[in-house]
Amino acid sequence: MCGIVGYVGERNATEVIMDGLRRLEYRGYDSAGLAVLDGASLVIRRSPGKIANLEARLEREPVSGSTGLGHTRWATHGRPSEGNSHPHADCTGGLVVVHNGIIENYAEIKERLLAEGHRFRSETDTEVIAHLLEARLRSGGDLRDACRAALTELRGAYAVAVLSSAYPHEVVAAKLGAGSVVVGLGRGETFLASDIPAILPCTREMVILEDGEVVRMTREGAELMTLDGRRVERAPSPIDWDTTMAQKGGYRHFMLKEIYEQPRAVADTLRGRLLVDGATVSLPEAHLDAGLANRLERVVIVACGTSYHAALVGRSMVERLAGLPAEVDIVSEFRYRDLILDHRTLVVAISQSGETADTLGAVKAARARQAPVLAVTNVVGSAIAREANGVVYTHAGPEIGASARRRSWRLRDSSRRRWRWTPRSPRWPATSPGIPTSSTSGAGCTFPLPSRGR
Repeated sequence: MCGIVGYVGERNATEVIMDGLRRLEYRGYDSAGLAVLDGASLVIRRSPGKIANLEARLEREPVSGSTGLGHTRWATHGRPSEGNSHPHADCTGGLVVVHNGIIENYAEIKERLLAEGHRFRSETDTEVIAHLLEARLRSGGDLRDACRAALTELRGAYAVAVLSSAYPHEVVAAKLGAGSVVVGLGRGETFLASDIPAILPCTREMVILEDGEVVRMTREGAELMTLDGRRVERAPSPIDWDTTMAQKGGYRHFMLKEIYEQPRAVADTLRGRLLVDGATVSLPEAHLDAGLANRLERVVIVACGTSYHAALVGRSMVERLAGLPAEVDIVSEFRYRDLILDHRTLVVAISQSGETADTLGAVKAARARQAPVLAVTNVVGSAIAREANGVVYTHAGPEIGASARRRSWRLRDSSRRRWRWTPRSPRWPATSPGIPTSSTSGAGCTFPLPSRGR
């Protein structure tokens, strides 16, 4: 749930970073901080609690520069505090690191570094990365080479960004299995973020890192390389999201806004795919040619959470419309079974973010058994979309409210020991624009609001 924002250019990095961090507040966090190169000095400002606390500190102790990194942290190692907030520095204070994810072997690395004389100031797993980099830089090489060497020692999942006063006009970042890392390209400036909305007002040309890749950002652009030293050439992807899609649009909160947007989201998903004759569906990005489709003997849909509920509906539709036997499996169990799959079984993987770790593991397990994989996701260029043979994007825009996770339900046990799920009465306005109180209608689709379930 952590957020990362970075900048290299000619603007005031503090302003760019703070704006990006505000746009990532929906991810949840318990502290925030930034590091900016102010002349030859690397200045760090951190505060526990909300971004407003960091803003207040910056008003008292301003900092400016043209290169910087910012972070919002959700605690995993160490309590929420200023000392445990990111960025974390090495012994010299001339290098800082921000990090999303978990380093599984940080304890043994920390013990070794302590024996070598490194001084630790936090309880986090992240700080070991800063000291590893410090040790690697002493051995020679540039910042990117030091990152590649240091990261090979880590075990776990991470998205890492590094800034050093010895390399004042560059930021290095890397990713392996933890969330996303997005690089935004501008004119004479380059942006870094853990999610597209953070930098969408600044640029629409994005490069999305894949697992095992390192990027060096400068004012001139970005250079990609794998951890083992192979250069990567990747054209930027244009992002056509409207910046207002990441705002509340007059609703009291994102959850309410996104519930009301469901009819539009369904219409956007079908638009251009369900042709005007009503009998033809066009899905060129799915890469399901006639030969492959005719070979299929069954469909397996894998998902978790509320995507699993969507998969249950999809199973009925596949059986009714395609005439193929279909089954649904929870990804956390699917990937650990002795799977009976081959080229005649289509595996459909559903993930809103396209980064769900268990779903990605299920996709890789299916590919290893020669089964064709179709991804259904909302995020262009996400890990699951890249791993699958084909993809169907839902075009629903950025998810912020995560409302499916936050509905409040009560479990009642009647005298007959029958369990019922009863939703609490939602505090929705009785006359919301275009939304009847008994159903949600739009774009030819009607979604009854649940009054009682079992």
